Amino acid sequence: MRARVFLVAACALLAGVPPPAAALDRAAVEKLATGDSEEKLEAINALVAEGDPRAIAVLEALGDGGLQAAGKRVLIVKGDGATDALTGAPVAPLPADREDVVANNRIRGAVAAALAVLKLVSQDRDTRLAAARALAGGADETVLPLVRKALDKETDPVIKPMLELTAATIELKGGDRERRLAAVRTLRQSASPSVKTLLLSVLDRGKDGSFAEPDEELRREAQASLREVEGRLAWGQRLGLAFAGISLSSILLLAALGLAITYGLMGVINMAHGELIMIGAYATYVVQNLFRAHAPGAFDWYLVCAVPVAFLVAAAVGMALERLVIRWLYGRPLETLLATWGIGLMLIQGVRTVFGAQNVGVENPAFMSGGIEVMPDVVLPWNRIVIILFTAGVLVAMGLLLAKTRLGLFVRGVTQNRAMAACVGVPTARVDTWAFGLGAGIAGLAGCALSQIGNVGPDLGQAYIVDSFMVVVLGGVGQLAGTVYAALGLGVVNKLIESWQGAVIAKILVLVFIVVFIQKRPQGMFALKGRAVEA
Repeated sequence: MRARVFLVAACALLAGVPPPAAALDRAAVEKLATGDSEEKLEAINALVAEGDPRAIAVLEALGDGGLQAAGKRVLIVKGDGATDALTGAPVAPLPADREDVVANNRIRGAVAAALAVLKLVSQDRDTRLAAARALAGGADETVLPLVRKALDKETDPVIKPMLELTAATIELKGGDRERRLAAVRTLRQSASPSVKTLLLSVLDRGKDGSFAEPDEELRREAQASLREVEGRLAWGQRLGLAFAGISLSSILLLAALGLAITYGLMGVINMAHGELIMIGAYATYVVQNLFRAHAPGAFDWYLVCAVPVAFLVAAAVGMALERLVIRWLYGRPLETLLATWGIGLMLIQGVRTVFGAQNVGVENPAFMSGGIEVMPDVVLPWNRIVIILFTAGVLVAMGLLLAKTRLGLFVRGVTQNRAMAACVGVPTARVDTWAFGLGAGIAGLAGCALSQIGNVGPDLGQAYIVDSFMVVVLGGVGQLAGTVYAALGLGVVNKLIESWQGAVIAKILVLVFIVVFIQKRPQGMFALKGRAVEA
């Protein structure tokens, strides 16, 4: 009986019957606050049947825990303020004897369905879209007439197909033969895993091997629809996999770019490179805290300030490292490796002393939260998208610096032939310092980017040092283009193998491939060209 009342009133609402001008149903609102579970369900149905948009605020408060009762008076409480649930009038001061209205999971489910029903007729497109998505997540047959009415009035090209799929899903579960056939054909347009599960249920067999669905034509149509849905899901998986590979490639490229400069220019195996990445991440964390403490209104812009800070701090540490230690160890690779490894341990311990051994959290700005839903099962996170674009920007800036500036000319000259560059007046010692600072600064940028996709800890950089060296060696020492291709290839291949055999096997196979490749081509994918390169 309650379901019929609910549907009649909801359909009248969709048909254009204006909401009443009076206050909400007093008895229904009081039942929400003081009744048992069954009475609360009846009250929810009554509010939807009344069709007053003001019921949305009351139901949202019930679902969010913001509904309180003071005797028979029901309040919607937000922070230190409150409004009367019946009239919407402000309430001040707040009654001292008020109590929270508790909603169990069953009540919350009914509230979610009721809100979706009420919001389907909203004038705001985003509200209707959210309501359509909520119904698509699990609507039952009681809302089918409502969905059909909404379909008749809906013109939005995004919302209308969602409602069509929702109606088809409900009709397939129960209805006459012709409607079920039409529903199966409509579901071919979907790319949702839940639709695949629903179609598979039509093709299920019992323990005796017979089909649960006796209608052969319906099974045949379901099989055809299933093939199309599975095809779309497969393309979604490929798209998600490709995006994951490019995302990993961007991280590897950022981590390896700085190493490509220092290792390519000076042949220094800098084992502290990972700690320079970690310093950039902690610099971002410090800038975030400063903005939160002193400029909370501009918090979403802290990352704009953190990028140059991370670069400068990491570059300063790198230049100090080159001046104080590495400069005195040129030509002694084993001692350089051990010295930088020790310095890396010192940097880790220093960070633990200052910030503690526990990981710290760096919050994404608002524009990097959420993602783009390209398919029902594929969401591209904004933080990953921004990091990919950021990596592309850093790469372009690096290419312009090396190709168009005096420092870039010196770096390329020293990389190809240090002795000849010194003979023509290039200050090789100063170039070494600036180049090392540049490589360290790019490592700091990598740390800034990594802080946006995970927690920041003292051991952050150690997870990327080995992968960075593999990228540099595979691409070719001193070759920026080789570093780009190697990072892209390793990232995509790693994700492909990972989806096939798991993360551990993927790491092993990639490492084996690099070892075999370097055995056959020691100079990497791209070799330096010149009459006296390492001659």
